[in-house]
Amino acid sequence: MDNNHVSLDRMRTFVRVAQRGSLSATARELGIGQSTVTRHINELEQAVGVPLLGRTTRRVTLTEEGNRYYANCLQILRLVEQASEEVRDARRVPLGAVRLSCTAALGVLHVTRIIFAFQDKYPYIRIDLNLTDERIDLAREGVDIALRLGPIIDGGMKLVTVGASIRKLVGSPDYFSNHGRPTRPSELTHHNGVVMSNVAGSDQLFICGPDGTRFIAPMNGTLRVDHGLAARAAVAAGRGIAPAHLWLVQDLLDAGKLETVLDDYDLEAVPASLLVVPERAGITRVRLLADFLVEEIRKLPGITSHQSSTGSS
Repeated sequence: MDNNHVSLDRMRTFVRVAQRGSLSATARELGIGQSTVTRHINELEQAVGVPLLGRTTRRVTLTEEGNRYYANCLQILRLVEQASEEVRDARRVPLGAVRLSCTAALGVLHVTRIIFAFQDKYPYIRIDLNLTDERIDLAREGVDIALRLGPIIDGGMKLVTVGASIRKLVGSPDYFSNHGRPTRPSELTHHNGVVMSNVAGSDQLFICGPDGTRFIAPMNGTLRVDHGLAARAAVAAGRGIAPAHLWLVQDLLDAGKLETVLDDYDLEAVPASLLVVPERAGITRVRLLADFLVEEIRKLPGITSHQSSTGSS
């Protein structure tokens, strides 16, 4: 093995290629030529003596050896970054990058604004925001913090409970004028529902009545979407009724473009949580962003605050 070619720069290039699955995307992100990315990978593979990446015409994937090497590179790079962070702490100047993953609709409507305010306060901290509704592997994707809605299944992550997100059944005035307003959960069967295709169990609602009685109401509809902003647009356009997070539609309710129904009934609230990679939780800029997110998200419409707690999810 020729260790002369095993450098932090080459490791960083390799890690980004592994995460992006593309040499060209990595080159654009790092601001270097694709030939440089290719050279870094070739030199690293020559140094370790085994192929790390499998290349096809459409995508770059990790080999078995590359997968193990990737995990070790992540750990090494994080240790190097943490050492630098400790030096910066002595100067009391928070700087560096934090990678944040967030549910797409919440990110577009609210989290981007929260990030702007955070960077006004900490101008030397760079935020890489990834908007996705997929449950990504934080360590694998090199993400520091993930904002999640729903049950948490990511083992080994540090969990910060933000609260719970309240949902209401909503529809447009035009829809109710044309189709009537349901007064009981059973009447939802006769209404068009806007269904989230990427949310498990979204074809039925669990509803609690004013006396504590629980109902299961089917959600049938002619439109299924896989994005919260598409559901918001569809309901506002009169395409049907949908259970919606208040942070998603409160402005439309205030403007009279949407109305709630079955107000005496409650939908199950959805847990809102932050996941933080444990090895990154002690880094100042990561901790600052996590604390800022918790504080600001609790101010959003329909987010009920609970005492924060930490542990393994």
